[in-house]
Amino acid sequence: MSSSEQTAPAPTPRPPRLTAAAAVCGLDALALLAGGVYLLVMGLLGRPDSPQQAEMGGLTLIALGVIPLLAARGLLLRRGWSRGPALITQIMALPVAWTLLQSSAGLIPVGIALAAVTVTGLVLLVNPATTEALNMRGRDREDRPGV
Repeated sequence: MSSSEQTAPAPTPRPPRLTAAAAVCGLDALALLAGGVYLLVMGLLGRPDSPQQAEMGGLTLIALGVIPLLAARGLLLRRGWSRGPALITQIMALPVAWTLLQSSAGLIPVGIALAAVTVTGLVLLVNPATTEALNMRGRDREDRPGV
């Protein structure tokens, strides 16, 4: 090997927290996509009160399911942009979990599960190891102008 050839440093392994955060986003995407397909099929084949509303709701959930799916892929590939959509998805799930917790007894376990997954996702996404793995650095005091 000549002196002009240099070997690239080996990439550091992905932190388990980042992998877990991607898995939570993937789980969110799967739930949204499954709910969207269910509503779409029920709108097309079932007898809902409003087939158009069921179909539009299904299409909306499918479209919303793409966001955490892309975020999960971005997290696995260590893309810094993916943390924002992942955080927004988790924050949007909190009021849904709260609503499910306030509803009839049959939906309370779903609300508990959603709340647990959402809080876990938020904790994983704001963890300093995740931020570091995504090469996101806060600005130090001496880097800020006027300080």
